[in-house]
Amino acid sequence: MPPERPAPADLPPGSVEHRVTVADCVARAGHHVLGTPSVVRLLEEAASAAVAPLLGPGQDSVGSTVDIVHLRPTVLGQLVTATAVVVEIDRRRITTTVEAFDDVERIAHGRHDRFVVDGGSFGTRLGEKAARAGAEPGRVPR
Repeated sequence: MPPERPAPADLPPGSVEHRVTVADCVARAGHHVLGTPSVVRLLEEAASAAVAPLLGPGQDSVGSTVDIVHLRPTVLGQLVTATAVVVEIDRRRITTTVEAFDDVERIAHGRHDRFVVDGGSFGTRLGEKAARAGAEPGRVPR
């Protein structure tokens, strides 16, 4: 990728929708509410989708920096839509602005950086780390 440049004007935003489940929630004030880590996950998924059109064959992206404000609570069962817009490309770093809305109001906003990696070499490094950690490559320990 070339040095720093603005995002292409015709690049569509990335977006994901998710219905809040108990697994996404923490208990607060007698209610199941969407936890901040789950908000971050949705925003990261939207940013990954926004970045995907910029990737070449064999490339992937990984999250590196997350700076968000979680503004409002979202209760169990609500629908959340997270969106991301690419705003800057600096070599392998791609910066997005992100925001999330539930079916009532805006619940979060911020920025998220992703780095472009070679999928093959990144997978090899992950396999090596899994071996050093005593885990089976490709499997998440429980």
